[in-house]
Amino acid sequence: MPRFVLNETSYHGSGAILNIVPEIVARGFKKAFVASDPDLVKFGVTQKVTKLLEEAKVEYSLYSNIKPNPTIENVQTGVIAFKEAKADCIIAIGGGSSMDTAKAIGIIIANPEFEDVRSLEGVAPTKKPCVPIIAVPTTAGTAAEVTINYVITDVEKNRKFVCVDTHDIPVVAVVDPDMMSSMPKGLTAATGMDALTHAIEGYITKGAWALSDMFHLEAIRLISKNLRGAVANTPEGREGMALGQYVAGMGFSNVGLGIVHSMAHPLGAVYNTPHGVANAIILPTVMEYNASETGEKYREIARAMGVKGVDEMTQEEYRKAAVDAVKKLSQDVGIPTSLKEIVKAEDIPFLAQSAMDDACRPGNPKDPTLEDIIKLYESLM
Repeated sequence: MPRFVLNETSYHGSGAILNIVPEIVARGFKKAFVASDPDLVKFGVTQKVTKLLEEAKVEYSLYSNIKPNPTIENVQTGVIAFKEAKADCIIAIGGGSSMDTAKAIGIIIANPEFEDVRSLEGVAPTKKPCVPIIAVPTTAGTAAEVTINYVITDVEKNRKFVCVDTHDIPVVAVVDPDMMSSMPKGLTAATGMDALTHAIEGYITKGAWALSDMFHLEAIRLISKNLRGAVANTPEGREGMALGQYVAGMGFSNVGLGIVHSMAHPLGAVYNTPHGVANAIILPTVMEYNASETGEKYREIARAMGVKGVDEMTQEEYRKAAVDAVKKLSQDVGIPTSLKEIVKAEDIPFLAQSAMDDACRPGNPKDPTLEDIIKLYESLM
């Protein structure tokens, strides 16, 4: 039976961060634990929020030991810092990394029996909701502010693991495109393609149904229309992407993803490849692999991406049109087309096994074998 979990409250549009202090006051929180990555602190992005807290005399403590692919150690030092701060809520400011770290910290504070972090992998049987999180994304991609997922890197075992837990969803999401305007072009492109991957994988996943399809098709439309503008830093492009990535998150968080993500996760763990870049390179190839199991869905993907005349096309034509539209968008925003600069051939068996073990794999419309995944990686070289 399908289930849908979304934020209790979300704010959207330019100036949305002005709602943070009123939310803190209304909810009776006394001290905030601000989790943000060091670059955002360095470039003054985090301060857009902490300044509001200072002006309103809201106490806070800042935690910034967060890496682009957050590690078990980042989470554990965060748990110690949270206890020392004696805070009662978390404000997560950043991309997926800050929000994933905040979710793991919040879950462990409320459920200390999971403090080893590794035991949170998959669907963890936590009993209590995490510390209340107000999530403020600074990238238009991961949609971690509206999902029940987070991803942590196990440095010792050279792998990323996905945690799925309805207890970790932020109570408030503050989706303000002004917080995203300082994102450099490359990061805008990569996170935007991550969002497109969420929308397309979520639309064709085994768990997809009418309610999730509605979000995913609208997300594909918004992302296709706005990503080029966001990369060029136009206000309309930024605003459209901020909404598009969030709408994609509303869908995929509830129905799962597929093997694009399963194949991208090990690249982040082994080579520190930006997650969006890995997704963007892999997406068209996996779309071709999955096409036979998707019925008429590629016609609707092509339509949402602005392809004209899809109703007159044969199945083969509209499937190709959907894949070509994804390739074109990826190319227009400057994403590389192959993994040859990233992957070492001798690592492929390890990467493929990691992808098979990944929590996103079972949702893929077509059930892959280990051999299939090895061939997919090889074809991308």
